[in-house]
Amino acid sequence: MKKESLSDALGNVDGRFAEESAPKKTNKRKWWHLTSAVAAMMAVIIGVGAVFGTQKGAMIVAEAHAIVEANYPETVKYPKNVDRFGFPDGDYHAWRNAKDENAKYYGAGKTLDSFIGKTAAEFLGDAEGKNRIYSPINVYMALCMLAEITGGSSRAQILDLIGAKDIDALREQAYSVWRANYSDDGAVTSILANSLWLDGGINYNEQTLKKVAESYFASSYSGEMGSAEYTEMLKSWLSKQTGGLLDDMIDDIELSPETVIALASTIYFRAKWESEFSKIDTKQAIFHGANGDDEVDFMNQNIWYGQYYYGEKFSATSKSLEGSGEMYFILPDEGVDVEELFSDSEALAFISRSKNETPSKEIRINLSVPKFDVDSKIDLAKGLCELGVTDVFDLGKSDFTPLTTDTKAYVSKAEHGARVAIDEEGVIAAAYTALVMVGAAEPPQDEIDFVLDRPFIFVLTGIDGLPLFIGVVNTVKDDYDELDRLTQNLPSRPGHNDILCDVT
Repeated sequence: MKKESLSDALGNVDGRFAEESAPKKTNKRKWWHLTSAVAAMMAVIIGVGAVFGTQKGAMIVAEAHAIVEANYPETVKYPKNVDRFGFPDGDYHAWRNAKDENAKYYGAGKTLDSFIGKTAAEFLGDAEGKNRIYSPINVYMALCMLAEITGGSSRAQILDLIGAKDIDALREQAYSVWRANYSDDGAVTSILANSLWLDGGINYNEQTLKKVAESYFASSYSGEMGSAEYTEMLKSWLSKQTGGLLDDMIDDIELSPETVIALASTIYFRAKWESEFSKIDTKQAIFHGANGDDEVDFMNQNIWYGQYYYGEKFSATSKSLEGSGEMYFILPDEGVDVEELFSDSEALAFISRSKNETPSKEIRINLSVPKFDVDSKIDLAKGLCELGVTDVFDLGKSDFTPLTTDTKAYVSKAEHGARVAIDEEGVIAAAYTALVMVGAAEPPQDEIDFVLDRPFIFVLTGIDGLPLFIGVVNTVKDDYDELDRLTQNLPSRPGHNDILCDVT
C-alpha cells in the first residue's frame, strides 16, 4: 500500500471525525482554534525497544501498510434541522434510541475508581508549582493494549494496577468503557482512538492483533522502523486523532531502527457548557498562583441551585456540559497546598468520582473561575514502576510473546501529553492525580462565593461520570486571543443556547 492510501486509511479507520485538512503547524500555540466551547485531547505513546544485537529479520519494508483495521460502531447523527417551533426533525427519535441503546455501557468505569485514585496521586501529587494534566481513561486504554500484547508477570502487573482479574475480564471492561465514552454524533464529540505501529521485518501474532482491534478498537500498521516516512505517518495519525491540538508535544516522537513496536492512544473531547458564562460578566481579577500573583480574566455566574461539596480540606462545585458530563472545580482550603489533596483520602475519593461519600448541600453559588489554557507532558515510566508495573521496562523480565516470538523487547519510552482550556462557552482538556483524610467540615448556610483565585484542581467527566481528565492549575496565562479561537465550531444541539443552525 502506498503512502497516499495509508494516509487515507489513517483518516478513515480511527479518525473519521477528523478533517483531512488538519491545521498546519506554525509558531507554538498559533494553531489553536477555540472560540468559545470545549475541546479536550490527550495522547499516550508507549514505545517498545528491541534488544541490541537481536536480529529483526531479513525483510526490509519500504512502504507502510495497515495489517488489521478497527471497525468503529455506526453513529447516528443528531438531526441538523429543526422545525419552526425549534424542535428537531423526525431523525431525533433514531438518535435518541441509539443513545438509549449505548447507555447500557454506562457505569462500566466504576470499577476503575481505585486505578484512577492511585494513578492520579502518582502523576499529579508532585506538580511542584507547575500545571499538570492527566487523562485516566487515556492511560487506561494504553495499558489495556499493553496487557493484551504481553504475558506472564508483565501482564499480571498491569492487570493488578487496572483491577481486572484476568485478560478476559479486561477485554469486556475495556470494550464497555470505550463504548460508554465514545461519541461522534454532532451533539457531543468524545473520540477515543488506539493503534499499534509494528516493524515490518518481524512476524507478529495476527490473532493478537485481531483481539486488540475487537476489544480496544485499535488498528495495526506495519512499516520500516527508522524511516522518516514511517515516523511522519505516526505523527500524522496522532495529529489527526487530536485535532492538531498536541502537535508541539508530538514533534519529538521518533521511530528509531531499534524500535519493535510503538503503541499510541488518544482522546479528543469537545462540548459546550449547558449554561454558558455571559461574556459581559467576565472581569479581570487577581489569581494568586504558585509563582506569584497575576491579573487574569475571571468568568462569573450566579448558580441558584448549585451542588456545593465540603470536605475536611477542600470544597468543590461543578458545571454541567451539554449532552455530556461535568467539570468539577476543587478548591483547597486556605493554608492547604493543592498537591496535599492528592494524599488526602477524602479528597482523593472525590477526585476518583466517589462524590456521594462527600457531604454536600444545594445552595446558591456565586461562581468565579479563571479562563485557562494549561498543558503538560509526563514521563510515565517512573510512576508506573512505583505503581508496580516494572517487568515491561526490564529487558530480562519483559514478556511480549503473545505478540511476537521473533525478538526480545522491552518498553523504552512511556510518554503522556495533555492540554485543557476553558472559556465562556466551553472547555478544552487533558490530565493526571494523589491521597490523605481527616474529619467532617461544617456546611455553609444558604449562599457561598466560590472563587477560584488560587491553585485548584479540576475533574472533567464523560456522560457516564468517568473522569476523562484531571488537572492541577497552579498558574493562569493571560493569552485570551488563543483561548477565544479554541472554541470555534463546537458541537451543539439545535435549539440550545439560541443556536438553531447546522451542527458541525
